[in-house]
Amino acid sequence: MTGTLVTRRTANGATALHGGRRWRPSPYAVFGGLFWLVMSLAFWRVPMCCDFGQHAAVVERLKDDLLHPAHPMADLPGDGSPYYSPYAVAQGLFAQLSELAGREVVKLSGPVNLLVLLTGIGRFVRVLTPRPWAPVLALAAMVLLWGTRMAWWSGYLGLMSMTGNLGYPSTFAIGLAFWAWAWAGALAREGRRGLWPYAGLGALCGLILLVHPISSVAAVIGVAAFAAPTVGVRRAAGGRWAAGGRWAAGGRWAAGTRWAVAARWAVTALTAVVVASAWPYYSVFSLVGDESVDWIHRQLYTGMPQRFWLALLGLPALWLRFRRDRGDPLVLMFVLDCLVVAYGWVSGHYTYGRILGLTLVPLQFALAVELAAPRTWGWRRGALAGAAALGAGVGFFQLQAGAVVPRALDPVGFDQPPRWPGYDWAVGHMRHGDVVLTNGYRPTRSVPGYGANLVAPAWPDASLDERVRARRLDAVRAYLDPGSTRAERAAIVRAYDVRWLLLSPDQKVPPEAVVVDWSRGTGEVLARVNGREQGRK
Repeated sequence: MTGTLVTRRTANGATALHGGRRWRPSPYAVFGGLFWLVMSLAFWRVPMCCDFGQHAAVVERLKDDLLHPAHPMADLPGDGSPYYSPYAVAQGLFAQLSELAGREVVKLSGPVNLLVLLTGIGRFVRVLTPRPWAPVLALAAMVLLWGTRMAWWSGYLGLMSMTGNLGYPSTFAIGLAFWAWAWAGALAREGRRGLWPYAGLGALCGLILLVHPISSVAAVIGVAAFAAPTVGVRRAAGGRWAAGGRWAAGGRWAAGTRWAVAARWAVTALTAVVVASAWPYYSVFSLVGDESVDWIHRQLYTGMPQRFWLALLGLPALWLRFRRDRGDPLVLMFVLDCLVVAYGWVSGHYTYGRILGLTLVPLQFALAVELAAPRTWGWRRGALAGAAALGAGVGFFQLQAGAVVPRALDPVGFDQPPRWPGYDWAVGHMRHGDVVLTNGYRPTRSVPGYGANLVAPAWPDASLDERVRARRLDAVRAYLDPGSTRAERAAIVRAYDVRWLLLSPDQKVPPEAVVVDWSRGTGEVLARVNGREQGRK
């Protein structure tokens, strides 16, 4: 892909006689292209589940009103919601122009995000080494070397997790992060004096911050890992980045320009802050110290050895890089990522655990670069290659295979991605924007993606005071309480303009409600409680 997808060689025959050259695809162009196709199809075959409905709801609200979107899940104002990022606004604009539903736009975003990710990986690896097979090995390590327990979360890039989150903003942000690291590596290697390249990198970092704030933490750490060795020193003429990831002979940095180099990187930081501050939909800096979603992310710290142990196969390669260069960017990146993750655990701000997926990247990519380097293969490197191949096999067959092997073609019975039921049968009876009262785990996460609203949003959001959301959750519980009176239920219906109930099979339909439909697959019941039934608009 860009910068890595194509290599050039001198042709034989008539083309050579005329002084011409012909192009052939690089290994990464071939395998990256195949991976893009397979994973796009794998992503498309998985029905809407998990956080997909939330992101589809965001697109629906922006499609309705691009400048002043409502709350993603409730009939409330959405001013200040961090879901309304530049990425989401672009999706909303596309939905308006194409007249596609939010669900369809998120599905179409998956292959686009994957393309950004794959090209970013290719550019980043080229900063580390010119070896043509290194990006292929890096991609394989990134999607297979995780662990033997499911790590399914937005921003986690194992094969199985990618079938669910390719269409999310986190994947797009991580793809941009690889581009930012490649950009920072190029600036560190070339030592440019102009300020515009540094300002451009800052603008990219600001965009990542707006698209997915927690992923931007890892993105900025990666940029800092490349910038830190250059601050206070200046590269002598003739320097280049060696295949092993260290400055080659003749490429050392000479002292004397500490403030000049630091000032250039300061331009990067300043530009990122300016770009992020200028976004009108929400203030990203108001999220600093926000604890509203920490409780959700505590589970990221459970079962860590089982989820990530295969990535530790990259530790020997990372240690070799450290021995060659104490300021190696991958080493610095790994150490800083680990410190942030540890801070999240110690402080109770478990949201910082969201960067765990990117914390594995230095391990995975160091292993790929080491195996791709053209050195004599001794028994140590042979053992490392064998361990990596065995680990990739274990990761694939134990956990990841079901992502790309359909059940119909599965001779073993691999674990498959989640397959949640759809809610077209229920939402087809509603008008766009109708309010639904439900406390089911799946409908609260899926129904808003069809354009309906909930009484109580499933997730915290900076645009809605948590005390208000808590009162709404209490109202839902009170309505569904078997001991509630008809008058109490009627008051809740009036207060929140409830039109529909979506009940699980074990929940009793109130006497005043009218059953309209039910799901043949799950047994869930749709009942009308306010107003006449009208077809969906």
